[in-house]
Amino acid sequence: MSTVSIQLPHSLRNKAQEMAHQDGISLDQFVASAVAEKLSAMLTADYLQQRAERSSQEAFEEALSQVPDVEPEEYDRL
Repeated sequence: MSTVSIQLPHSLRNKAQEMAHQDGISLDQFVASAVAEKLSAMLTADYLQQRAERSSQEAFEEALSQVPDVEPEEYDRL
């Protein structure tokens, strides 16, 4: 573990402290969780962008051609 000192506006710190208390965790745990969530979102977007760059219309159409042409099950209908 490492220590990081950050400056937050009082209102943001107070709200974060309140939410951490509601979750039964420390402010440190709350902030670490928030950073982890943000990293996850950003890394997922990067991963999806990389996958999109490797794709092609031909590969997409090939994959679609392998999907059976049948009506969906009753429970799967919109």
